[in-house]
Amino acid sequence: MRRIRTVASSVAVVSLLAGATACGGGESTGGGSGSSKTLTYWASNQGPNLEADKKILTPELKKFEKQTGIKVKLEVVPWSDLLTRILTATTSGQGPDVLNIGNTWSSSLQATGALLPWDDKNFEKVGGRDRFVESALGSTGAEDKDPAALPLYSMAYALYYNKAMFEEAGIEKPPATWAEVSEAGKKISKGGKWGIGAEGSNLSNNIHQVFALAKQHGADFFDSSGKPTFTDDGVVAAVKQYVDMMAKDKIIAPGNAEYAQNQSLSDFSKGKTAMVLWQAAATTFKSQGMKDSDWGVAPVPVQSGVPGEGEQVNSMVAGINIGVFKNSKNLDGATDFVKFMTSDEEQKILCEAYGSVPPVKAAQDAPAFDRPELKVLRETLATSAAALPQVPDESQFETSVGTAVKSLFAKAAGGAAITTADVKAELTKAEQQMASQ
Repeated sequence: MRRIRTVASSVAVVSLLAGATACGGGESTGGGSGSSKTLTYWASNQGPNLEADKKILTPELKKFEKQTGIKVKLEVVPWSDLLTRILTATTSGQGPDVLNIGNTWSSSLQATGALLPWDDKNFEKVGGRDRFVESALGSTGAEDKDPAALPLYSMAYALYYNKAMFEEAGIEKPPATWAEVSEAGKKISKGGKWGIGAEGSNLSNNIHQVFALAKQHGADFFDSSGKPTFTDDGVVAAVKQYVDMMAKDKIIAPGNAEYAQNQSLSDFSKGKTAMVLWQAAATTFKSQGMKDSDWGVAPVPVQSGVPGEGEQVNSMVAGINIGVFKNSKNLDGATDFVKFMTSDEEQKILCEAYGSVPPVKAAQDAPAFDRPELKVLRETLATSAAALPQVPDESQFETSVGTAVKSLFAKAAGGAAITTADVKAELTKAEQQMASQ
């Protein structure tokens, strides 16, 4: 599964973006595109730990080397370091040829000019644009520009629930609306057990949750010109609804305000929390001792009715993209590697290993992707997920609004009631921070 990311500070992001230049790290044997016999690849941490990723990826990279004669030097980079490493690479010239990025960063990194644009000619090298699921392509950069990267692993959010805890509380089925979440959570939240978990200090996770809630309130964080609208009534209502699960409903443990490193998954696996909103989580649950029969999965709730488009959106389009630094000394080899990683065969192998959904259409029909968990994620991606705002300042958006939510959770953890005015004040600060960048 993907590790939830903690983005770099907005000051660091802005300063690095402002002076960004392209780079490439392949070892040359004579200069010019196609001359290098070695590629460097920064992979994101998808598995339970870095060693698990190396174990999964190394045989596949050796397969590519056997096919092409090009050796791939692999480095698995933790999510806590990845964005800063990438942005530093755009200014220093010391970076990889190929890299994984969180798909929400695509537009910000696109604005640096460092990544190879995937125009029609480059799409042809990997078999064409039509091979990819359209919703996944929606998180590859600004709508009016060629994608800055290609989808590699697709994910969406789902509601995971502990079957034994539900049975003990007399809850017969997973909640489909937020009112039902509150009702179920109140039945469970007693005796040291809690209804639902959160990662209150994880800025990206905060954004992911309030983004979907804002959609359900008919709001966006930016207008059509890209101007921040963080104080829109719908955005305010969405943030308040999320934080009120701790402040008002008392179904999130106060300690969750400090969580930022997947601790809510650990609490869920240990039977301390009955529900959690997460992306593909089966691998983590198994690594923490849960059996598949211990938990169930359902779509993320909506305000009423069933998930869908518009105000029924219940997830951001989550996932990992793969990109190429356009000044790589071996662009041909780098694009060949992207073609390999996004091939039907490799998509089946890698996405099965990571519990993600292939963004390549032809790979989705494999039996491995018919598990109940992935069926929910596939349906969500196909019908009720939306891409986060594809604006150049997306990284700053995650930082500023994510911090506002973090601050509100901290107040709620201290026992304070959270008013609409409190929420609007924090979002006003976030909007002012965006305007000052």
